Amino acid sequence: MEIRTDDLSHPAVHALLREHLAGMQANSPPGAVYALDLAALRAPAITFWTAWDGDALLGCGALKTLDARHGEIKSMRTASPHLRRGVAQALLDTVIRHARTSGLQRLSLETGSAPAFQPAIALYQRNGFERSGPFGDYRDNGFSVFMTRSLA
Repeated sequence: MEIRTDDLSHPAVHALLREHLAGMQANSPPGAVYALDLAALRAPAITFWTAWDGDALLGCGALKTLDARHGEIKSMRTASPHLRRGVAQALLDTVIRHARTSGLQRLSLETGSAPAFQPAIALYQRNGFERSGPFGDYRDNGFSVFMTRSLA
């Protein structure tokens, strides 16, 4: 598996992001989808990575810098054919390592509470993330799960 900083130009990345957005919309109530589209992921405050096995796109993940000490995990997605092969863990390790080397002291995330999100919640819990309250511009909506962890 090779993880690369990505410029979001590859058609396979576009397809995976469409799959990601569709999955978020299918498993979340209206108004509770905070997934970023292709244009939003190109913002200067976001670093985006993809995982590849040769020409096969395995997954993606992103880090949004909220301020000098706090970052947010965004757009974590494993391509359906590659689930349960360690892709998400490898991407999360990359995000955490980059956050630390960038001087961030805390990482947070928002995900859903429906059954489809339970594998993601379990991954984050295994990696030291704990449930927290809303952060940044998020508000409690009764559906979102907010998690955070210190990088110190």
